[in-house]
Parts: sequence; structure tokens; C-alpha cells
Amino acid sequence: MSNKSLKLTLYLDLCVYNRPFDYQGQERIALETSAFIYILERIENGFYNLVISDALNYENNKNQDEDRKDRIFSYFGLASELIEIDNSDIKRAKILKDLGFTDIDALHIALAEKGNVNYFVTCDDGILKLYNKNKNAIKVNIVSVIELVNKEK
Repeated sequence: MSNKSLKLTLYLDLCVYNRPFDYQGQERIALETSAFIYILERIENGFYNLVISDALNYENNKNQDEDRKDRIFSYFGLASELIEIDNSDIKRAKILKDLGFTDIDALHIALAEKGNVNYFVTCDDGILKLYNKNKNAIKVNIVSVIELVNKEK
């Protein structure tokens, strides 16, 4: 049995990587930032496997803040796997888009499904709401960054 199968595998939405750069004066944002840092430590210490994708690279590349972009790319360096986009992912994303997800969110979810991750982790309430409404049509568990940390307790 591979070591990967013993660990939780995570796909983090770009909003999670961006959380430390958001205004920390709101309690929720500060809490989600702390949860993200905790998750990063768990990845670095081998408790979780991180999966990234071409879509994350593409979306992060659009960031105008070079320091933020570079820092997020450094987080991507912790990943054990890169999921590349192919035509089947585009088709799956179109199905997810029909459920109400935005283009990029649908593509992230499709790639997380393809990567057979345990959790797609987000800070986006819209994604969580659509997931809870359409759980039967989505092939990956979607949780908030706080929910993931609470699952360990």
C-alpha cells in the first residue's frame, strides 16, 4: 500500500492560499488564516498530501501582486501531485457549471474529482452552498477550511 493512501489528500481552493493576505481585522478571516497555516504545517509534516492543478497555476498567475503570487507559488511547491487539464475535465466542468458554479470553480472541482482527493477545501460560502444543494452530483467532499481542521478533533 502506498504511503499516499494512508494520508488525507487535499485540494485547496485559491481563496484558501490567499487568506493570509486578506485583511485580518475580521474574526472569520483571521480564524481561516490560522486554519490555513495549521494545514500547511500538517502538509509539511507529512500528515496530508497536497494536490495542485493547472487551474490553480493559471488563476494564481493572473494575480497582479507579484509578492503574493510568488508566495502562493511557493505553497504550491509542497504539492505531491499536479493535475493537468484535459478535455474530459472541461466537459465535467461544464456539467458543474450547469449546477451554478463559476467557470473557474467548476474546473477546480472537476480537477479535484479527477485527483481523487479526500477534500476540496475552500473559504467560499457560495461554493459550499452549491455543494450542499448538489452533493449527489459532486464526486468530491467539499469543506470549509475550518471544517477540515475540526474533523481532526
